[in-house]
Amino acid sequence: QVQLVESGGGLVQTGGSLRLSCAASGFTLDQYAIGWFRQAPEKEREGVSCIKSRYSGTYYADTVQGRFTTSRDNAKNTVYLQMNSLKAEDTAVYYCAADPRDYSGSYCLNSNAMRYWGKGTLVTVSS
Repeated sequence: QVQLVESGGGLVQTGGSLRLSCAASGFTLDQYAIGWFRQAPEKEREGVSCIKSRYSGTYYADTVQGRFTTSRDNAKNTVYLQMNSLKAEDTAVYYCAADPRDYSGSYCLNSNAMRYWGKGTLVTVSS
């Protein structure tokens, strides 16, 4: 079955960097849209980035554009989220999600677009 396991979270200072990994199993990576989402305490879950299936596009939330980069290594069945210039407001639990459907535009940034979810990894950015 489809499984997603996030890793790489931790504590980092403002301005620092972290790279999150999402190890996928049970499906062919490039045939699924893969998204990164986050949820801060007392806030709604928000889409951070997504790579659509078959390399048909990569999208980012305005709040992370230019600072975060998502990529995938099909040989390792792993998706990455490189986070640079981290801010305190980036503190959240980060989730990896996947879905086989081919959505138009940036709809993959919507959490309703994703069928499968990992359990998340905590990122804390301290000032």
